[in-house]
Amino acid sequence: MNALSRIAVLSLSVLGLAACAGTQARSSYVEPASVAPQASEMSRDDRYIATVERIARRRGIGVVWINPPNRERAVAQQVE
Repeated sequence: MNALSRIAVLSLSVLGLAACAGTQARSSYVEPASVAPQASEMSRDDRYIATVERIARRRGIGVVWINPPNRERAVAQQVE
């Protein structure tokens, strides 16, 4: 009985590995379009960032920007 369970586990493992090896080919894969991210529509709000960092330095706080604030192009063009 012990040998039978070992053979069953071994054969299931081999079948499982064979199934994983068969997923490499992508028959319906479509290349993503070569569109650049539209970062030109947004720009960093440097004035706001500088203000927040200056206030934080006065209070002895360190600021780490994970997602710096952005402003839209129309607003950026009006301000500049």
